[in-house]
Amino acid sequence: MANNPYTTPPAPRPPDTRPLHKRKRIWLGGSGLLLTGALLVGAGNSEQPQPVAARAKPATTVTATVTTTPEPGPTVTETVKAKPKPRPTVTVTRTVHAAAANATSGSTGSGSGSRDSSGTCSIVSNAGNCYSAGQFCRNSDHGAVTTTQSGAAIKCAYSSNAWRWTYA
Repeated sequence: MANNPYTTPPAPRPPDTRPLHKRKRIWLGGSGLLLTGALLVGAGNSEQPQPVAARAKPATTVTATVTTTPEPGPTVTETVKAKPKPRPTVTVTRTVHAAAANATSGSTGSGSGSRDSSGTCSIVSNAGNCYSAGQFCRNSDHGAVTTTQSGAAIKCAYSSNAWRWTYA
């Protein structure tokens, strides 16, 4: 079986057997760094002493301070009249069904959809219809009491996680 370069690792390189004093590159690099450092330190400390003047001359100092306070300016006030915004017009339409000539005042179970004298809805939907039990209430109707189209009393109460019309 032949040696496959992809499955067998290469043989390790043998360690360098020469002693440290025989490795010329290392000695040359170390010597160069030492010499460079010595030159840099010597150049930084080569400052010559500055000559000292025999007599100090006093310097003249002049200080001028000017403070100004600005005068208050005129105050300008502008009055703007707000224009009223147009609001939506609300029109309430109430539909009244005429009672049939043969209907009696006490019949409420006919299922024809007409209201008798006791079935007047005091609260109607936005479409103008009477509410019935189970329908959702408007926010403005919470806790209110009205009647259905057939005359049964219903109340807006909180049930089943919502405000609904329930029989009172």
